[in-house]
Amino acid sequence: MGKHRQEDRHTPMSAASENSPDHSTPEKSGPGQGKPLRNKVLAAVVATGAFVAIGQPLAANAGGGDDRPFEPVAAQQNLGQAVNGDRQQPVDAPEILKSKAAADAAAEQAKMQKAQAMQQERERAEAERAEQARVEQERQQQAEAERQQQAEAEAQQQQEAEAQQAAASSNQAGATNSSGYAKPAEGEFTSGYGQRSGSSHNGIDVANSIGTPIYSTTGGEVINAGSASGFGQWVRVQHDDGTITVYGHVDTIDVSEGQQVEAGEQIATMGNKGQSTGPHLHFEVIEGGSKINPVPWLEERGISY
Repeated sequence: MGKHRQEDRHTPMSAASENSPDHSTPEKSGPGQGKPLRNKVLAAVVATGAFVAIGQPLAANAGGGDDRPFEPVAAQQNLGQAVNGDRQQPVDAPEILKSKAAADAAAEQAKMQKAQAMQQERERAEAERAEQARVEQERQQQAEAERQQQAEAEAQQQQEAEAQQAAASSNQAGATNSSGYAKPAEGEFTSGYGQRSGSSHNGIDVANSIGTPIYSTTGGEVINAGSASGFGQWVRVQHDDGTITVYGHVDTIDVSEGQQVEAGEQIATMGNKGQSTGPHLHFEVIEGGSKINPVPWLEERGISY
């Protein structure tokens, strides 16, 4: 009995246990030991599944009372889920790719829309700047045109003023104009050529104070200088073209017969001699032997009253 008690102290091992690596080599712990353990669990699950797959028909045949259909483990539960403990429905890979492609397409479309919007904004800004530049250019051109017109108008006014001044200067008594004629005397035009009080008035009358200078209208020869019926005193000058001008009612005579005079040269002074109602110059023009209206004759030569 002592022998048997001594043998009972050691647990008997089977041949398989003695030959097992797990028995001879202790399992080490560490970072690399998780994988062998999972392999063992996986092997156990596979073995269990195989046993169930085989055992259920056997049990059905043996008992005869259970008619439920057999379902393999693979049909009931994903093997990877059974091993990993993942209870969620696995996602189909093609669906993931489709969703990613749709997201990428939407993002690309958003980028294109943003780029188009930015391009449109740039074009709008450029068009606005171009319009502003066009308006500013038109404004400057309009202002320049207005300045030019104003300058031209001022220049025209200046020219007209100078012309008027020149005409006024040339139309002054004694001043010779560009045509070579001069106004015979300064004063007020009081009577014209034609019928007057039932008789013919063959000249014009220019009234002013006694002693106002009288000038020869143009160059010529003095043919009369002295007393004259109705005029009291007169001076007559024959010009180069044969025209004769007459100056009557003079107060003093400053030339003599046969004397050559120039246009604008003083030949007498205004008076009130003869048949006169007041100091004035009676001026006549004789052309071709006939007494004509002096006004148009003077105007043709740039002289006016």
